[in-house]
Amino acid sequence: KVGLINWAGSYLTSECYGDGVTVLGNSLGRKQTWELQVTMKHGKQPVVELLGHQGRYLLVDPDGSVRCGQPASLQQSQFLLELHPGGKWTLQLMDSKKYLESDGEDVFCVSRNPSSYHKWLPQVAMHIHVVLYNPTHQCYARADADLDRVWVDTPVPYLEECGFVLRFKNGMYHLETSSHKYISRMEKLANQPSAQTAFTLHLKPRCLAFLSDQDGHVLYPQGSRGLLCLGDNPREEEEWFVVKRCPQWVSLKSKARRYVSVICDTEVYVGSDKVTPKSVFQYEFDPETKAVQLKTVNNTYLAQRKFKSIMANGRRMEPETNFRALWHCGKIFLQAFNGWYLGIRPTGLVVAGAVNPGPREAFGVRLANRSFLVLRGRYGYVGSSSCHDVLQCNLVDPDCIELLPCKQGIYHFQACGRSFWALSSDGTFGTWGKFALNFCLEIQGSNILAVLAPNGYYMRGDRSGTLLADSKEVTSECLWEF
Repeated sequence: KVGLINWAGSYLTSECYGDGVTVLGNSLGRKQTWELQVTMKHGKQPVVELLGHQGRYLLVDPDGSVRCGQPASLQQSQFLLELHPGGKWTLQLMDSKKYLESDGEDVFCVSRNPSSYHKWLPQVAMHIHVVLYNPTHQCYARADADLDRVWVDTPVPYLEECGFVLRFKNGMYHLETSSHKYISRMEKLANQPSAQTAFTLHLKPRCLAFLSDQDGHVLYPQGSRGLLCLGDNPREEEEWFVVKRCPQWVSLKSKARRYVSVICDTEVYVGSDKVTPKSVFQYEFDPETKAVQLKTVNNTYLAQRKFKSIMANGRRMEPETNFRALWHCGKIFLQAFNGWYLGIRPTGLVVAGAVNPGPREAFGVRLANRSFLVLRGRYGYVGSSSCHDVLQCNLVDPDCIELLPCKQGIYHFQACGRSFWALSSDGTFGTWGKFALNFCLEIQGSNILAVLAPNGYYMRGDRSGTLLADSKEVTSECLWEF
């Protein structure tokens, strides 16, 4: 999904009323988000359709006017997408060979001679906390805070250092690491965003992208260790990365403060008092069945086997790998395929042997690859605004919420100035707190969570833009992408 910015800095917008299409949007919101559907290839160039937020396609009528609707024929909706230097796109209607353009307010398709008015700058519309996968090296990028470098050397992105925040400012991208430093032209990480950390994103369908600086030098992995730095001679396709959502990896901690771990390749025990690669699991969620799967760093799944045992030898399609999750104040109960709940035997062995869950079946959940949260709800990102005294939920540029783990299942939220989140009696939030408050996180889907606030209510994004803690139940306004 992308936003498309015209020559004047405005966004292609599918209006809620009628079938209108304008360029009146000044920021990337739901109405400015388009799903790119690749229908075929024309030589090396993709042919695409643009699907708006209401499930309607961008259409061109015979007179060149542009609207949203359901196509009567493919000739109305198929565009040849061409990439240009500087990361911009042109969209040429396949049938008439005319280019999509705007005059600063209206959108139309009447000219066969492309100019600057026909060029659109794509902005990635996915959540800005991402991982970068290089298909050539088959590895993910990883920031090294000790050496202030970025390496492309990690096959499985379970490390916090594999996550990056894509900051979009004035048409350029700044890549922020998990330690809040920035990839720079100077090879070493920079402490602050500047002209040295600004890159052009060259994007093509399916979220394939590469980054270049103002002189045209390209970021790609170099040397035997895969140092990510600028150069001019990448091997074929070596500069291209797949931009993906940062996956959710968790650790599970027992009442005895020991972590669920895989030992001897497949056996699952509670024994380690420290988080290791053997004790982190990718938390996968099926939105249709509500089933949870836990994948190891070796790409196997936890599965319920004979004699109620839990083994790390499952495959994704096996029904025995599906668990049902029940959340309670930041703790999780996992119900196995046999209908019984996971618990721990005196030897530390994890089994599905409890008919009714109790304290021994409760596991504290930690986000293993997150030291901070970037939250996005129905109306935008969560953060502070100079125009308001309380935290907002409709921002374009979010705050990073630092996570300070406390006791099982509980976090403290810290603002960038080292003060804590504060909760007022009216349910609003501020960042002036002197004392830490307890928040519980409950994973509700793929990269989706609910936040239980210290007052016992769920955190909710209000249509007015104010962040509130006033919901007794988890509603759609209480769900946050992270």
